[in-house]
Amino acid sequence: MRTFGKSAKVSAMAVAGVMCLSLTGCADDSSANKQDSESLKGDTVKIMVGGLDKVIYLPAVLTQRLGYFREEGVAVKLLSEPAGVQATTSLVSGDVQGVVGFYDHTLDLQAKGKQVESVVQLAQTPGEVEIVSKQAASGLASPKDFKGKKLGVTGLGSSTDFLTKYLAVKNGVQVSDFTPVAVGAGQTFISALEKGAIDGGMTTDPTVAQVLAKDLGKVIVDMRTPEGSRAALGGLYPASSLYMNTDWVDTHKETVQKLANAMVKTLKWMSEHTPEEIAAQMPADYAKGGKEQYAKAIESTLPMFTKDGVMPADGPKTVLEVLKSFNPTLKNASVDLKKTYTTEFVEKVG
Repeated sequence: MRTFGKSAKVSAMAVAGVMCLSLTGCADDSSANKQDSESLKGDTVKIMVGGLDKVIYLPAVLTQRLGYFREEGVAVKLLSEPAGVQATTSLVSGDVQGVVGFYDHTLDLQAKGKQVESVVQLAQTPGEVEIVSKQAASGLASPKDFKGKKLGVTGLGSSTDFLTKYLAVKNGVQVSDFTPVAVGAGQTFISALEKGAIDGGMTTDPTVAQVLAKDLGKVIVDMRTPEGSRAALGGLYPASSLYMNTDWVDTHKETVQKLANAMVKTLKWMSEHTPEEIAAQMPADYAKGGKEQYAKAIESTLPMFTKDGVMPADGPKTVLEVLKSFNPTLKNASVDLKKTYTTEFVEKVG
């Protein structure tokens, strides 16, 4: 049996400005969470999502809204933490049993002595874009221009931080030559861009759609599609996933299988429905820019999702190459990619 290693705590850097978003996200689905917890017997599985209202993590809330967790007989409580690094900290500390966040954290944690694995691979691309403000656009046309710039990320040590550093290094800019600024997502990101606190930054829909609708900036790198991922990162970059501590997976296989059944069913449902139909199932307040804009944001991001929850064959290798290019912890580490994910559960989904 695989074991869960012990090592130093993963550092967490909270951004006060995004905490209100976290609390709002938790409240959005409190009724659904309560219904699942009260109608089913057994322990409730707590899953931290790296931002409930982010389109890249849409399958988590959608599974809850469609009632698929309940159909599988598993009680699930979804929590929200807009920065993926804080979500990972909650998993490592045992506060939650799972995280819907970026797969790349499983590699970073293994290098730090902790064994975590993706059990359902929701996405084959990051779904992220690098967007720059209109004021900075003339001097920031590509990652080659990152030097001397202030670039927004959801949190320091988050996947947006990882990807920003990779784009810099790939384009000849050292990570010490620019300043990453933790600005969260949504309104805190938009405000930072509008006020000039950042020159540009990495974010996702619906934030991207809102920035473009307000004519506040322009996209210079788009990783929402397989083509965009290959162009920016050299291959498919499996991102959004349900990942869990390996020792918990090994001792709760029946529960993990139920979670996989529900989430793969959602991915299939998404592939068979329009962006408008998907948007109609989501909490109304997620469409902060209006229903039409929200549906458009979903449409732009849909190409990132898998239809079966299976890890793309060459995806883990691409992620490792990206992380090793700038991450000193991983640069000389020996990472066993086969231990960072499993297809055991998604392959059993009927």
